[in-house]
Formats: sequence, structure tokens, C-alpha cells
Amino acid sequence: MISKILESITWLGHDGFMIRDDTRTIVIDPYQISGGEPADIILITHDHYDHCSPEDIAKIQDDSTIIVTEPASAKKLSGDIRVMQPGDSLELNGVTIEAVPAYNINKKFHPKKNNWLGFVITVGGCRIYHAGDTDLIDEMADLKNIDIALLPVSGTYVMTAEEAVAAAMLIKPQVAIPMHYDSLVGTRDDAEQFADKLTGVCETKILSCG
Repeated sequence: MISKILESITWLGHDGFMIRDDTRTIVIDPYQISGGEPADIILITHDHYDHCSPEDIAKIQDDSTIIVTEPASAKKLSGDIRVMQPGDSLELNGVTIEAVPAYNINKKFHPKKNNWLGFVITVGGCRIYHAGDTDLIDEMADLKNIDIALLPVSGTYVMTAEEAVAAAMLIKPQVAIPMHYDSLVGTRDDAEQFADKLTGVCETKILSCG
């Protein structure tokens, strides 16, 4: 099951991912994408320009696309928009979406008071955690039965690779995938350091941007 879902995950660069199965396309935080088929569901973690990009969203949005996000991002977007706060959950097209906290604890870029989001998505029986822009936070200990964790590793605005390793150890996913590098900040070295330090702890997969 997990191997099939892993094959369906495409890294779009930065924090962006596409998850596809036989019936649905889910896209998270598209930024600087070339386009593609319309998404069934688009998830936006927060309203920074490199996560909530109306011009990139428009490339993969049609009348049937549902956008799930937080209030500040919702104001910048149009269409069928569902607004969530940490702790909320909903089901769309057979996909369960849980909104979870994402914030900084030693930086000013992503204040906890903003109620910006990470997501736990259950699709095809697999629970995928997209951390959003976050530090290593206490609420990660509350995440249960995560199969695949998408974790930022670049530092500066989010966790460092070392902190992301600690997050993976706390969350205990079956597979951990690094993100938030090779774009505005961070390099592939951050991703490789993350993967190396998780050797023997959990499977890691460094995706090529596609």
C-alpha cells in the first residue's frame, strides 16, 4: 500500500507536492510550477507567497477544484474554498484531511498565533503528513500512525536537517521525505544529511523535482 502511494507522490519543488491515484489529484503548496492537469483538491498551508501563489494555483484549478486552506490565504484566492484551523478535519472525495499546527518556536516568520497549517491526509488507506513551514513542535508527538512524513530541512525559516531528524524520530513514520530546500533556501546537502542521520531509524526517500 505505502509503496503504491509513494510512487504516486511527485515533488514539485520547495514545499510543493502532487499526490495522484486512480481517481484523484491532490496538490499541496504549488509554487513556480509549469502547469498540469486540474487538481481535485489543492491544499495551502499559509499565505506566504511561496506557498499561497494565486498564479500557480490558477494553472491547476478548474470549476470543480476544491481549495483547502487557512483564513489569510483564503482571502487571496477564489473558487470553492474550505477554511480550516488546527484541529479541524473534513472529508472530500474520499480523502480525509486533518489540519494540524505549523509554527516557529525560535524564529518570527511563522507565529503560532497565526494558526497556519500542516496537514495529515489519508488517501488510499495511507496517512501522509505534510508539516508545512514549522519548527520541531510539541504537537508532533500527537501525530499517530503516520505512514509518510514530508518534513522541511533547510533551516532559516523552518527546521534544520538535524531538527527534522528529531521530528522524524518523534513522529515515527514508515517513510520520511525531505522538502523545503533547493529553492529559496537550503540545498540537497540538507536533504542528504537528513537521510543519512535516519539510516536504521526509518526509510527515507529524496525525490527528484518533477
